[in-house]
Amino acid sequence: MIEIAEEIAVPSPPERVWEVISDPSAVVSCIGGAELGASHDDGSFDGTLAIRFGGLRVKFAARISLDLDETAREGRLSARGADGQGATRFSAGATFRVVEGDVPGTSKVFCDGEIKLNGKLAKLIESGAGMVVSRMTGEFTDQLVEKCAGAREEPLADAPVEPPPSAVPDSAHTDRPAGLFARLRAWWAGRRSRRPGRTPQVPHRPEKSSDEALDQGGRR
Repeated sequence: MIEIAEEIAVPSPPERVWEVISDPSAVVSCIGGAELGASHDDGSFDGTLAIRFGGLRVKFAARISLDLDETAREGRLSARGADGQGATRFSAGATFRVVEGDVPGTSKVFCDGEIKLNGKLAKLIESGAGMVVSRMTGEFTDQLVEKCAGAREEPLADAPVEPPPSAVPDSAHTDRPAGLFARLRAWWAGRRSRRPGRTPQVPHRPEKSSDEALDQGGRR
């Protein structure tokens, strides 16, 4: 028999964690090697799980039932099945619950259960179960935390959107007034220089010496 007793800390509020952990399709997406099958009229559904025990890979098929208490945020899972060759059969039962974490806005998930095995692979599976459960719990925790945080990262529909730099009008740039004033001063100075009775000032250019003219190919 394999016993399971796990406590998982999730940095998301209990209502969000319960929303994920009470959804079979969401839970299956958090477990590597697991697949969800068809559902039945009694509320149960089929599922498969492939697990590697050392060099041996075993794929189990199961019929799963899930009972949920929404108010208490508690649930119970029951499963029965066998490996693909029918050499090993199992029955499993587990309870889980979501409670408020030590810090507001966080949660803890408690899971307790047991798995009973019968068949020629039972001893082999039980001998490596501790390491396998520990590895799968770590992977499940990482996926659960990521999935619970995903909904909170979606942007609000009415949140203001910052316009790109190209969409900001020129009047919004702080360096525009300084450039405008400079152009106005230049225009006003040119207008004053063209008034009647005022001789425009021509910048003085020094004459070139004869030696400089000859050096540049000039002729006298």
